[in-house]
Amino acid sequence: MEEYDSGCIPVFISFIIALIFFPIAICTCIKIVQEYERAVIFRLGKIIGGGAKGPGIVIVWPCIDEYKTVDLRTKAVNVAPQSILTRDSVSVTVDAVVYYRVSDAILSVAKVENVDQSTSLLAQSAIRDALGTKTLAEILSTRDETVARLQTQLDGATDRWGVKVERVEIKDVRLPPQLQRAMAAEAEAGREARAKVIIAEGEMRAAKALQQASEVISDSEQALQLRYLQTMHQVSSEKNSTILFPLPIDMGLIHYSTAAKTKQA
Repeated sequence: MEEYDSGCIPVFISFIIALIFFPIAICTCIKIVQEYERAVIFRLGKIIGGGAKGPGIVIVWPCIDEYKTVDLRTKAVNVAPQSILTRDSVSVTVDAVVYYRVSDAILSVAKVENVDQSTSLLAQSAIRDALGTKTLAEILSTRDETVARLQTQLDGATDRWGVKVERVEIKDVRLPPQLQRAMAAEAEAGREARAKVIIAEGEMRAAKALQQASEVISDSEQALQLRYLQTMHQVSSEKNSTILFPLPIDMGLIHYSTAAKTKQA
């Protein structure tokens, strides 16, 4: 009963003051809360019942009421770049961003002083702990799995603050300059090795084809002689000159018989 009276008397006095100074009080008592906002009202240091107020018009009594508006829209907070030592002793610098929104306005006001700063610091600590247990190769190859795990971890930790973590993104993983040069050299060596393998495979296939062709030509004496004539023709066509070379009798007979058959046809 005493608690009820102690709460009603200040409200009654505030109401009387508002009536006396109505033209001025009307401007200070009426607050407009936007659609994306909620107002948490403290009366004599206590949050009034009924939860957060808004959207619309909210009455705040002078002298006894204080209020704080909370934005419910999704926010993006940049996590400060930090140097992390991986499990294989590589120092990397990580940039990340956290997307979150306030799901409970009262908890975000009553349970934490600064939602943005607290969420950023918590994300910074979670990222350092998560990436510190992985090797550099795991960080680069399992980024999606890492951010999903970070989102679940941060969402559970910020739930008591009335905060819902929607997404975590690792924007960049910067390596030390000397490590970048070493990785570039390794990649270049790998490309050169693959190029040499491709060239060697091509030469091997060409050698097999030449071996098969030589076997076919060696099995046929006429084919070998025709190949000889073809080679001589190619040599003579390169320069405008006359070349005399010995011609075996059997090759001449083959050429003569072929020409005779052509004329008869």
